Amino acid sequence: MKVGNEKYSTRQLLAWFWHIFRQVKLQSFINAMSGVVRVGLDFAFIWATKLAIDLATGVSSSSFIPHPTTLFGAGVLLVCIMVLQLALGYLGRWIAALMGVEAQNRMQRHIFEHLLRSEWRGKEQRHSGDVLNRMVSDSQTVVNVVTDTIPQALAVLVRLVCAFFFLFSMDAMLAIGVTAILPVFILLSRLYINRMRAITREVRQTDSHIQATLQESIQHRLVLKTLERVPLLVKTLSSLQATLRCQVRYRTLFSSTSNLILNIGFGGAYLFAFLWSVNRLADGVITFGMMTAFIQLCGQIQGPFRELTHFIPAIISSFTAAERLMELEETPLEDDGEPIRFSHGAGIRITDLTFAYDTHSRHIFQHANYDFPSGSTTAILGETGAGKTTLIRLILALLKPNEGAVEMYSDSETAVPVSARTRCNLVYVPQGNSLFSGTLRWNLQMGKPDATEAEMFEALRLACADFVNTLPDGLDTRIGEGGAGLSEGQAQRIAIARALLRQGCILLLDEATSALDQQTEQALLKNLVEHHQQLSVKPTLIFITHRTAVVEHCSQVITLEKKK
Repeated sequence: MKVGNEKYSTRQLLAWFWHIFRQVKLQSFINAMSGVVRVGLDFAFIWATKLAIDLATGVSSSSFIPHPTTLFGAGVLLVCIMVLQLALGYLGRWIAALMGVEAQNRMQRHIFEHLLRSEWRGKEQRHSGDVLNRMVSDSQTVVNVVTDTIPQALAVLVRLVCAFFFLFSMDAMLAIGVTAILPVFILLSRLYINRMRAITREVRQTDSHIQATLQESIQHRLVLKTLERVPLLVKTLSSLQATLRCQVRYRTLFSSTSNLILNIGFGGAYLFAFLWSVNRLADGVITFGMMTAFIQLCGQIQGPFRELTHFIPAIISSFTAAERLMELEETPLEDDGEPIRFSHGAGIRITDLTFAYDTHSRHIFQHANYDFPSGSTTAILGETGAGKTTLIRLILALLKPNEGAVEMYSDSETAVPVSARTRCNLVYVPQGNSLFSGTLRWNLQMGKPDATEAEMFEALRLACADFVNTLPDGLDTRIGEGGAGLSEGQAQRIAIARALLRQGCILLLDEATSALDQQTEQALLKNLVEHHQQLSVKPTLIFITHRTAVVEHCSQVITLEKKK
């Protein structure tokens, strides 16, 4: 069954939750058992309270459970039970906190790894801010419900059933009267869940939109300042926040009204229990200790109903969060088999290639054919939008041809279609600044985690990044997000050095020298060509460029044209 316009049915959501539960079942079991033991201690306290009152008033208290016969003994029993309650609460919170963090970390790692290993579609459907919001907030919501809310709900149900039978054993009519609200509660809960699920999804979508706006604005604050559009973005954020405020206000109003209706029912049931007990006490049918037990048991019955009204919003929110995480998992994973490594060099062969990003877009390539022989050096030229970067992405197996084939081959090894398994042969330097925040050493180790300092400095020399030697902290110099602290040209040379540390027989450079001056670019190209000519296995070099200086170092040139 699907609710409203929800994407997933309740059965699909429950199956997904079961999969998550199996990963955190130990913590869920510990929390559930802790709750059940706490329920037992609460009822033991009620029984001990009744016992103490009966002993104090001189009323004999018959019980099949061995119990103290003096008021002092009853007091000691009450103190012991209370100490156990406090100890259990302290230990339970400590365990829940530690295991809760681990469960949340595991969930985030799972989503994070799935996103990084999933197929790259070329045109991202979701903003990175929205994806981060889902990974952080939604994963936390789901884990909290599975490891905390549901075990608590089970303990609450145990409390409800035990309290009912405990009270029923003492006064059947009172027990039935107090629980008469149950059918009304179930009916209202059904209506409440349907509406709250839709409202919660709207709130989460607006919250994601706000995070995306914040992230994008901070990332491009220089552009906003130079365009003098800071007031516009502040106004946009205020508008989104106003929308969120209205949605939260409506959700709160709806939830509060629903709770008010239930609280009226709870209040009526409690008043009924109190007046019933007072009347029975006046008639001498029950003792004062029994009346106290009645009132406490009434609370033990109504308490679970009240707690369930608090659990329902959390469960609804978790359903919305689960839907959003399931959407992230829809993208299929890449083929993650054994890498196919070409040990004697490799070339790229393009045969009858046809590609468009989707059915509504123009064809970037139609029946294209080309060969990049092993050891060749090729420059790819062409106007913006002609398909230069798309061709690189096809070679990297980030995109798949609509028709035709892109194959990797060598004279001594069988040709295979490019895939995630052939990516181990490729060294790629993308356009723009692709450095990570952290140290220069950390960025270089992305190319080769076990690289020695000698290897790092050799790669830096080849990339004309000797400026690192003059920095006070050298390789341990810290840079900010997007390479902040370096010029664009310096960042490009560090990225090239990182790529040179990676072992691969095909080097792809996508406008990798665009930020360099002519003299530095010539020196870098000269270093690359001379270095690769000295290797026993000559790599295949493919440059995407607008610079004529690059063409001078290439053995072949492709010029791509943008088709109408």
